[in-house]
Amino acid sequence: MSARVLANVTGVAVDGRVILIEGPPGSGKSSLALALIDRGGVLVGDDAVEVAAHDGRLTAAPPANTAGLIEIRNVGIVETPVAQGPVALVLALDPAAPRYPMDLAMRDIEGCAVPVLPFAPGDAIQALRAERALAVHGLPLPKPTEKA
Repeated sequence: MSARVLANVTGVAVDGRVILIEGPPGSGKSSLALALIDRGGVLVGDDAVEVAAHDGRLTAAPPANTAGLIEIRNVGIVETPVAQGPVALVLALDPAAPRYPMDLAMRDIEGCAVPVLPFAPGDAIQALRAERALAVHGLPLPKPTEKA
């Protein structure tokens, strides 16, 4: 159960489940994270997330060197509370993401299958779309008898 840091990935906990947002530098990861935080989400990590497998479930936590820090473009590095939790969905930022996803890909991360949704960044309601994507495509929270 060793942890690994994923680079170019931002994580946000929404209602107890973590959305990983991946994309190249400047693609809008932190902007989407900030919009989700504004709607009640909690930062896990900005541009780096530590992941580990626990009982067949992938969990995400803040990396030690940047925990609680998020870059806000044209503002700077800002401190914010952090969370950790089970990973439920990967949003792969892609301006050419299909309008209607037909088949959701699954990705193996540390031996755990996680759904990956191509996701168009940058419009005014991206946080609402991300929350709906989590509701429709995300893995459920572990049952109370399961360990997170």
